[in-house]
Amino acid sequence: MINRRDFIGRAAATAAVLTTTTAKSYARILGSNGRVNFAVIGLRSRAYAHLAALHANKESAQIVTVADVDSRYLDKFCSDVATKTGNSPKGEKDFRNALSNKDVDAITIATPDHWHAPMGILGMQAGKHVYVEKPCAYNPQEGLWLVEAQKKTGKLCQMGSQRRSSKPVMEAIDRLRSGVIGKPYWAETWYATARQPIGVGKPIPVPATLDWDLWQGPAPRQAYTDNVHPYNWHWFRKWGTGETLNNGTHEVDVAVWALGVGLPRRVTALGGRFQAKDDWQFYDNLDVAFEYPDAMITWKGSCISGKKTYGRDRGVAVHGTKGTMVIDIGEWEVYDEKDHMIDSSAKVVKTAAAPSSDRAGIDVHTDQHFGNFIGAIRNGEALHQPVAQGNISVTALHFANIAYFTKRSLNIDGNGMILGDKEAQAMTKRAEYAKGFEPKV
Repeated sequence: MINRRDFIGRAAATAAVLTTTTAKSYARILGSNGRVNFAVIGLRSRAYAHLAALHANKESAQIVTVADVDSRYLDKFCSDVATKTGNSPKGEKDFRNALSNKDVDAITIATPDHWHAPMGILGMQAGKHVYVEKPCAYNPQEGLWLVEAQKKTGKLCQMGSQRRSSKPVMEAIDRLRSGVIGKPYWAETWYATARQPIGVGKPIPVPATLDWDLWQGPAPRQAYTDNVHPYNWHWFRKWGTGETLNNGTHEVDVAVWALGVGLPRRVTALGGRFQAKDDWQFYDNLDVAFEYPDAMITWKGSCISGKKTYGRDRGVAVHGTKGTMVIDIGEWEVYDEKDHMIDSSAKVVKTAAAPSSDRAGIDVHTDQHFGNFIGAIRNGEALHQPVAQGNISVTALHFANIAYFTKRSLNIDGNGMILGDKEAQAMTKRAEYAKGFEPKV
C-alpha cells in the first residue's frame, strides 16, 4: 500500500481514477491513525472558527499551512495558530502555493464569497478535499460548476452550514419525521441584526499589506476604495451576495431539510435599502417566499433592527397540521395548536449558540461539522452537508436575490432554470471574469 504522501503527490496525475474513488478508499490510503493536514485559506473572522474546530479535532487533524492576501491577517493568524496549537504553520499570500503543497490533504475556504467556488474547484482539481463556507457559490452557475468538479474529481466537498451537524437540530428533524407536529407545510425563517451604514468609499492607494489583484481574483477589476476590505465587500454585488446568503443560508437550509424539499417552483422577494444612502448595493430588509407544490418557506431578513422573533434573533419555525416546532442551532421547542409548549430540547440536549452579531461563530456545532468532514476523509463517514445538497439552498437564495433585483416573481423548473424570463436567467451567471481567473471544470 502506498503511503499518504506518495498518494497525494500522484493525485493530479490520476484524476480518472479519482473520479470513481470513494470516501472509504481515501480512508484506506490515508490510514485510520493518520492526521489530516489542513490549509486554512482566508484568515479573517470566520477562519477563527475553523482554527477552533480543527483544534477541537486535534487528534485527527492539524493545520500545516495558512493563506491570506493581506499580510496583516496572515501574520496574526500564523501567530495565533502557534499559540493555540503549539505548531507553526507555513504562511502563504497566494493560496495556489498551498494547493501545490503535497503535505496538504484538505483546504478550508473562508474568503469573500466570489472566491468560494473558483477556489473550491481548483482545490479539488489539485487533489485536495474541500471544506467551503456558505454560500458555496457566488451565483447559480458557479454552484453547478462546483458540484460538477466534485463529481469529476471524486474529492470530498462539505459546505459549512454547521446546523447539519448540530445535535439539537438533528434531534429536531428526527422529531419532525416522527410526526410530532403532524404534516409540516410552512417553514418560517428569519435573521435580524443591527448593522451600520458603510458610507461612500473614497479611492485611496492599495495598502502595502494587501494583494488587491489576487483579492479580486475572478471578479472584474476596479480601483480600491476605503470601505470594501476587510468586511463590507458583503454588500457589493461584484463580490458579495447580500444578507440572504451571508446568514439566511443557515436557516433556509434547515427549512429545506425539515420540509424535505428541493428547489422551489416560484420565488418572490420584497425589500429595499432603507437605512442610508451609501455604497451598500443590496437590500437591508428583505422578505422572501419560496413556493413548492405542497409547502412553502419564507425568510425575513433585517440589517437595521435586531428585533427578535419567537424570542430569537435568528431561527426556524416549522408549522404543521398539529402544531409548530421552533428550531435554533442549539435548541428546539414544540407547541400545540393552542400555543402551549408540549416538548423541548431541554429534556434532551441543549447547547449554546453565538448571537447574530458574532462574525466568527466559534461553537461546538462547527467543531462537530469539521469532525464529520474529517471522519469522512479518514474513515468513510457520510458527509452531513455534501456540496450537491448544500447547493440546493444556496441556489434558492440566489433566486431570491434575482427576484429582488428584477422586481418580479420567478418561476423555476425542476432543473433550476428560470422560465420565461431571459433577463433573470442571465443573472444566474457572471457576465465577465478577470482574464486568467475563469473557472474551468
